[in-house]
Amino acid sequence: MSDPLKHECGIAFLRLRKPQEYYLSRYGSSIYGLRKLYLLMEKQHNRGQDGAGVASIKLDMPPGTRYMDRYRSAEVNPIKDIFSHIFKKIDDHTRGNPGRLGDIQWLKHNVPFAGELFMGHLRYGTFGGNDINSIHPLIRSNNWLTKNLVLAGNFNLTNVGQLFDKLITLGQHPVETTDTVTILEKMGHFLDRENEALYQKYKNQGYTKGEMSGLIQDHLDIANIVSRSAKYWDGGFVISGMTGHGDGFIFRDPSGIRPAYYYQDEEVVVAASERPAIQTAFNVPCDSVKEVPPGEVLVVRKNGQMEITPYQEKRKPRPCAFERIYFSRGTDHEIYQERKNLGKSLLKPILNAINYDLENTVFSFIPNTASVAFNGLVEGLNSFCDQVKMEQILKTGEAINRDKLNKILAIRPRVEQVAVKDVKLRTFITQDQQRDELVAHVYDITYGVVKKNDTLVVLDDSIVRGTTLKESILKILDRLRPKSIVIASSAPQIRYPDCYGIDMAKLNDFAAFRAAIALLKEKKMHQVIQQVYVKCKEQSYDDGSVALNHVKDIYKPFTTQQLSEKIAEILKPPGMHADVQVVYQGISDLHKSCPKNNGDWYFTGDYPTPGGNKVANNAFVNFIEGKDKRAY
Repeated sequence: MSDPLKHECGIAFLRLRKPQEYYLSRYGSSIYGLRKLYLLMEKQHNRGQDGAGVASIKLDMPPGTRYMDRYRSAEVNPIKDIFSHIFKKIDDHTRGNPGRLGDIQWLKHNVPFAGELFMGHLRYGTFGGNDINSIHPLIRSNNWLTKNLVLAGNFNLTNVGQLFDKLITLGQHPVETTDTVTILEKMGHFLDRENEALYQKYKNQGYTKGEMSGLIQDHLDIANIVSRSAKYWDGGFVISGMTGHGDGFIFRDPSGIRPAYYYQDEEVVVAASERPAIQTAFNVPCDSVKEVPPGEVLVVRKNGQMEITPYQEKRKPRPCAFERIYFSRGTDHEIYQERKNLGKSLLKPILNAINYDLENTVFSFIPNTASVAFNGLVEGLNSFCDQVKMEQILKTGEAINRDKLNKILAIRPRVEQVAVKDVKLRTFITQDQQRDELVAHVYDITYGVVKKNDTLVVLDDSIVRGTTLKESILKILDRLRPKSIVIASSAPQIRYPDCYGIDMAKLNDFAAFRAAIALLKEKKMHQVIQQVYVKCKEQSYDDGSVALNHVKDIYKPFTTQQLSEKIAEILKPPGMHADVQVVYQGISDLHKSCPKNNGDWYFTGDYPTPGGNKVANNAFVNFIEGKDKRAY
């Protein structure tokens, strides 16, 4: 993705199911869980670089001793900062007496993070500040073990205002209206209610307060707490949590928008946002790592028993397609193949764009994350060339000579790496004009591989704003002096805002939307813009009805090809010599390539929750009224 785009956060969860002496004996480490948590987080660092945090619970600690630890960082390399800090603390406590590293009970009583239950979070700050208070895990403290709550998640809710009002009706007085605080306080409220109901139950049965504490720990119903808390949530979410006494849990939204995977054996229960992180950290095969089912909560009780329970009625699965196109690491075996398929499915539209002239076309990709899709495109090109060779040989028949055969066999795509990002170049200049000039040199280009009258095809993951293409990449590629440049996107046209975790909330940021508005104005169809504005303003969200996405009407008058041509016109920088075309992935080909992740609302406007329609309409109202703000 050539445009910088912040997206979903990452979570890591780990429960040791054996006594810690077991891990010391088998693996030679008294901080086995902490080291595994570090690996789980490091293998997901692509999911958050604005901040990170970890938390741990120590089981069965006596009153008056610390049982819960947390450390968060907003440093440049937050994962390194966190674990350097923690490991230094451990070294400080054991320096001069290394034998203490083998004394599990001493470590539990004296060293932070020497627990059995761990949670980690990686953050991308799509909205809000990047200060330490915005970083997960968050803690809701209480003197009762079972009322302490630690949460971390990958989520965005579309109806925070409505949920905030519900908190007020419950008698609470939240200090913020963010979805993070809303979720924490909502779950904290029902955790309190669950505690109080059990307390009253056992009190009526004649148990003492001391006895009741243990009974509450054994019978706390996490699934019921999650069900009551999430009843009115509209959005995409995966949330991990821990209670003070040692229950841990992970739950996923009913549409499965956000990803979550888990693995269990007799030693551990582990969960993460990406499957390869678990496979690498625990050296387990792919088929042993399962998805957390949408609308269900995975609970690991204090005694180590695991259960997965529905907490809401399931909806049609709509997992995020962008996870497969770009966000998740391509080392997942399914995602790797899906990205190759995305590249292969662009073969025909690219061949049409170059009029099947392989001899005078150079194929490449930018940025590096597009390399897997590019491999798929090259495989498709090679198969096409093999077919052409076979047809020409069969057509020629027995009379073919060596020269003719060599010429036929030489038919192959011209594949080159034409642009390489200079990772050492830093755009530290703040003045706009000078900064733009520096940005234009972020990529080094390979001179001499493109000849006069060549067409240059460059594959990108997706085109969101198109800003980097216009201000940098197209200008750079134009220095090679091709006759024309074709930018191929492995994603379809991005037309609608996201409200479930990705930093795409303003319509005017999208090249496709700007192109549609420009075409409407050029064709004197201003009434369409006005009609959509009126519909969006009049749409009611308070009566429980499902809102319609009226922004779809902006695109209806035009074909995908018309919009692509206008996008190319908009993105072509002034003074550029080469012609520019833009080729997009088709929606049907996207679904064929990524059959399990059909969450395509960015491209189709078909949102999985009513809140998505509301956000799209609000974003259009903001655009018309000139309000440069978030649509939810």
